Amino acid sequence: MNTHPARGMRDFLPEEVRRRQWVVGVIADVYQQYGFEPLETPAVENIETLLGKYGEEGDKLIFKILKRGDGGQAGQADLALRYDLTVPLARVVAEYHARLPKFFKRYQVQPVWRADRPQKGRFREFYQCDADAIGSRSMVIEAELLGAAGDVLERLGFADYTLRLNHRGVLAGLLEAGGVSAELQGEALVALDKLDKIGPDGVEAELTSRGVPDKGAHLLLELFGAVTAPGRLATPQAAFNEDVMARLERLVGPARPEAVVELRQILTLVTPSAAGRHVRLDPSLARGLSYYTGAIFEIAVPDLAGSLGGGGRYDNLIGMFLGGDVPACGISLGLERILVVMGEREMFPGGLGRAPAEVMVTIWNLDTVPDALSLAAELRSAGLRVEVYPEADKIGRQFKYASSRSIPVVAVVGDDEAAGGLVTIKDLDSGEQQRVPRAEAGDRVRAALAGR
Repeated sequence: MNTHPARGMRDFLPEEVRRRQWVVGVIADVYQQYGFEPLETPAVENIETLLGKYGEEGDKLIFKILKRGDGGQAGQADLALRYDLTVPLARVVAEYHARLPKFFKRYQVQPVWRADRPQKGRFREFYQCDADAIGSRSMVIEAELLGAAGDVLERLGFADYTLRLNHRGVLAGLLEAGGVSAELQGEALVALDKLDKIGPDGVEAELTSRGVPDKGAHLLLELFGAVTAPGRLATPQAAFNEDVMARLERLVGPARPEAVVELRQILTLVTPSAAGRHVRLDPSLARGLSYYTGAIFEIAVPDLAGSLGGGGRYDNLIGMFLGGDVPACGISLGLERILVVMGEREMFPGGLGRAPAEVMVTIWNLDTVPDALSLAAELRSAGLRVEVYPEADKIGRQFKYASSRSIPVVAVVGDDEAAGGLVTIKDLDSGEQQRVPRAEAGDRVRAALAGR
């Protein structure tokens, strides 16, 4: 029988789980420092909750769940695995809006599922680490989200990341300037979102295949090239952003003044944070999800196809459930890609590969099992991580097992120790051992551990 997990899914062994838990702990800690509260939602949503929220491309990737009984046999679906954490949040806000504060800030770390083609850093089941702020149209929200993302990356050890920033209003203005009709702008955004993956020629071909006239597709890419010419990528960040802002003000400012004003506000407000020096205006950034209405952003690092995360403002999404516009903005960090990059760059701290326990209690013989378990309980009460060897075995084998598990200290209560109320504490690294009164066993173990 094939024992591999389903394609695009993974098992996580203890060392991998410890790494994941450490990264999630850093993310959650930073989010909490910014005032975000935890939220969890079910893995399964009603299918109508999800459909129509992600655009044509996204809807194709939703994992649908067939109805039970006769409905399932007919191929009908009424439920689906959640595609992201943003739409479930919108549903929650609509459901519980009377109980939530005026400005609701939540973070959520849970798995999502997409029927995508697996590849490096892309899986069918993966975790998202979201932070969203509901209830304000102020650009303070965007600045805080970018600041939080920057603080997370700095704490994890990233120094070469870029926070790409754009605005859906700027995109709309560039599309209009390129002669793309309103009904084709959604199609054009899906194609433009692939610019960093398939290049200008590939995007131009896809634009024409989606109905954008050849002249319009060519003009559109010329506009993007004029705004972010590759030859200016070495320009200092602040000067680069100011140059791009000036170009945007000339090209789209008259038609979309609010978009240009909001981008300038974000750049000003985010400057004092660690993220400020990493923000780079990128008018070619599209992000394919259809619910974005304002500023959008993505996190890029060198040598990674795709991004470490992204997000933006989506002022109309919650209104689809609640019946009235509710301003909202959020960012999502992709845990799996962060872990892939950190693993390749050997960025994890050394202590994450720690032993499963700090001390192992041996079993001398079957008669001493209750006493061994009692000693283990005493050591745990002293704040130590303790493993009990589960069988009466030769003491040498028990030492060898502890060594193979990288457990540094062993506690032995043999017949002589039991008679004198003593415990032998053996340091497996140095080979030193010492008999101590049982009441002092915890202190002696800690002393042995402190020498490392």
